[in-house]
Amino acid sequence: MSALTVDDRARYRAKPSVLDALKSPRMLTREVLAGLVVGLALIPEAIAFSVIAGVDPKVGLFSSFIMAVSIAFLGGRPAMVTAATGAVALVIAPVAPTYGMDYFIATVILAGIFQVILGVLGVAKLMRFIPRSVMVGFVNALAIFVFSSQFPQLIDVPWLVYPLVALGILVMIVMPRITKIVPAPLVSVIIVTAVVLTMGIAVPTVGDQGELPRSLPSLFLPDIPWTWETFGIIAPFALGVALVGLMESLLTAKLVDEITDTHSNKTRESWAQGVANMLSGFFGGMGGCAVIGQTMIGVKASGARTRISTFCAGIFLFVLVVVFGDFVGTIPMAALVAVMIMVAIGAFDWHSVKPSTLKRMPKSETFVMIATVVLVLLTHNLAIGVVGGVLVASVLFVRRVAHFVSVSRTVSGDSVTYTVTGELFFASSNDLTTLFSYSEDPSRVVVDLSGSHIWDASTVAALDAIETKYAGMGKTVEIVGMNESSQRMRGRLTGGFE
Repeated sequence: MSALTVDDRARYRAKPSVLDALKSPRMLTREVLAGLVVGLALIPEAIAFSVIAGVDPKVGLFSSFIMAVSIAFLGGRPAMVTAATGAVALVIAPVAPTYGMDYFIATVILAGIFQVILGVLGVAKLMRFIPRSVMVGFVNALAIFVFSSQFPQLIDVPWLVYPLVALGILVMIVMPRITKIVPAPLVSVIIVTAVVLTMGIAVPTVGDQGELPRSLPSLFLPDIPWTWETFGIIAPFALGVALVGLMESLLTAKLVDEITDTHSNKTRESWAQGVANMLSGFFGGMGGCAVIGQTMIGVKASGARTRISTFCAGIFLFVLVVVFGDFVGTIPMAALVAVMIMVAIGAFDWHSVKPSTLKRMPKSETFVMIATVVLVLLTHNLAIGVVGGVLVASVLFVRRVAHFVSVSRTVSGDSVTYTVTGELFFASSNDLTTLFSYSEDPSRVVVDLSGSHIWDASTVAALDAIETKYAGMGKTVEIVGMNESSQRMRGRLTGGFE
């Protein structure tokens, strides 16, 4: 790993820092309460993701606890929450039912190793190639995904669930107008739970989602044959988990950067995610990545800004399920559904779909955003949606840039000059050979590239083809005006395509 410069350290320095929070009772209270809200919200999600992955609910809960605590110390993005996630659960789901729990844990550990390697190799730098339109599509798709994931808790349930959800939403709308010292989601959960318990209302609770653990996680070493055959079985799943987890984590980190107007160390976050997954695996967890919903609860709804909130989220999660499991089991799912609905509403970029914005925005940008959303919703995979969105954006960009190349022809006596303007690469240079009047031109042909740039071998091949065609007619071609970089590329590649 490359050493950080002084400027890098200043850029990535957390603002506010953990020390700042410890010195401010008000800030510390906000961080701790935000961690409590996030810890509560992690419980039903971790249980649900365990079911998707085909493992016991305690596997997801232990994973969320271990990853949240470890990433609080290791991660490059303060206040971001890492835990068991649906994206990882979907990728790793076939392993446990097919090969058993030992192979499942080995897959999680190997995924962590892959992430550390990718982090050290600088995979985080690829984030710069994700356009804003893809980022907006990612956020909007995630908001829709979080919202739609609440439907199972709203279908075939007692009718009293609906007014309870409405009450929870109302509390979160009104509470910030009264005070912001206590996070509105926490107040909402307390009030809805109190109403259910005091009135004896029978509605689905957290306890109905699965059995909560009663003890500490223990060290788990997978009992598998350490052979290339085993590696061949688990490696594809592990690589899938590593890539999906890194992509979701880095995009979430970028989103938190924008919300908090701060910078974070994406390279550190990449390898830290890997270490967190390895620790999760060694303690029998299912692995995971950054969780956008709970991160938004902490950062956007509760005002969390430091590592304290993430650490507290993990600790509160553990204490709540192990020590206060009986009480936590009585929390109505309606209270947590209300929180997640408000998170989805707050996360959605409503500005991106306003008629005035759509009218002003280039159609290609809007198309990329919609394509990203559609791909995520169709595949239920954020990574596929983002990769697909980047590919669509790349194709549209190439198509647009290719049309910017122009060729003008000027005849002067016994010579003709072709002035080429624009960026020359495979999409634009493939048609370059068709823009010359070979039979009509005089004996001397000048191709002026002072207003263009050669980017690839396709362009050099096109220029060679032009020279060859003129030479076959007994005419000479002189290519002038190339910049230094274009001269080096042409000098290295010319004549090598026959």
